[in-house]
Amino acid sequence: MFNNVLLTLDLNTKASWKKALPQAIEMVRVSGGTLHIMTVVPDMGTPLVEGFFPQDFEEKAIAAASTALNKLVEDNVPADIKVKQHLSFGKIHKKVLATIDKTEADLIIIGAPLPDRIREFLVGSNADRVVSRSPVSVLVVRG
Repeated sequence: MFNNVLLTLDLNTKASWKKALPQAIEMVRVSGGTLHIMTVVPDMGTPLVEGFFPQDFEEKAIAAASTALNKLVEDNVPADIKVKQHLSFGKIHKKVLATIDKTEADLIIIGAPLPDRIREFLVGSNADRVVSRSPVSVLVVRG
């Protein structure tokens, strides 16, 4: 079935993984594969915006995300599931797409809230970007 399932999640939004994580666990359990859980700490976007943040912001944000990801996996992934964690910093959809190759994922699972047309029009959706560019199947779990 699926040897490598990549679950992307937002550590700040439980809705991004509350329904998607159990789905990913079940798919990995049935297939005997590996669950790759990924989160991305987004970059500031531009040097102008970056100038408003403390010099060590990136290091602190990555350390906090690493701690939160470890806790999420420890608290929510059963011991019989083979799991690997992935943490990146940058543009979310680009980092997810790069991790597909790195993990040899054959399925991506993304938790996504119900569509908000105004927000999507203004800033777009990382889930949409991943779905439209992914070389492998993507399961979007609505939260």
